[in-house]
Amino acid sequence: MAEYSTREIGALNTLEYRAYTEQNGQVVSPFHDIPLFANEARTVLNMVVEIPRWSNAKLEISKDQPFNPILQDTKKGKLRFVRNCFPHKGYIWNYGAFPQTWEDPNATHPETKAVGDNDPVDVCEIGEAIGYTGQVKQVKVLGIMALLDEGETDWKVIAVDVNDPLASKLNDIEDVERHLPGLIRATNEWMRIYKIPDGKPENQFAFSGEAKNRKYATEIIHECNEAWKRLISGQTKAGDISLVNTKVEGSSAKVATAEGIPAGQKLPPAPIDPSINKTFFISGHQI
Repeated sequence: MAEYSTREIGALNTLEYRAYTEQNGQVVSPFHDIPLFANEARTVLNMVVEIPRWSNAKLEISKDQPFNPILQDTKKGKLRFVRNCFPHKGYIWNYGAFPQTWEDPNATHPETKAVGDNDPVDVCEIGEAIGYTGQVKQVKVLGIMALLDEGETDWKVIAVDVNDPLASKLNDIEDVERHLPGLIRATNEWMRIYKIPDGKPENQFAFSGEAKNRKYATEIIHECNEAWKRLISGQTKAGDISLVNTKVEGSSAKVATAEGIPAGQKLPPAPIDPSINKTFFISGHQI
């Protein structure tokens, strides 16, 4: 197993913050260079943690910057934080993405009737350990939900760290309800209401909010891996997406090493506005 680490530049909770992925001390792209599959049987997948459980900063892999560092999303020049919607606190799972996947905005999914959201596939990792930004976890897929976000398909894969104490008992979506009762329902609720405090309407789901099983999830992940292959090979236009990588054979954007990236800094997180800790009570929704 390759050794991955995180090179942080700038302080968390600032516009300058960047978390680069390193493999054996060399910067690589978490979007393009980390393999999707972590074993030959393709039953274990690599996941990049963007947002640790219980935290609020909306961190994500940058698509347009070379080597795709993780940074904090902004809106109108201000850092974005997810609000606390009672009874939830921040993100209720380790939230991240699968490398070497892409939800193609040029393709309409036949069942959701919506195009892809132009991002790697999102992952909600439900194990007990709190991850850290930039961590590469090995996970097993359990199921998937299809959020319809402003007219786009935004897949949310439910997965568990293979090293979690419950991992051997969690093999498909029905096992999640058996061993972690209420979590699927809470995930549905969280996804539906998290934008309401910012003045947006409740999100909608395909499949009436149902979480589909492991088999269906695996098919979607493979489809998005094939879409990424078309992207990285130049078959699909990249637009603003940076394809710079160090590992993908045949890619015209492959380089020998990452140049010009500063050394890491271990800075304490910047203070956040106390209002981020406020809890919002959302009326008119079903728990």
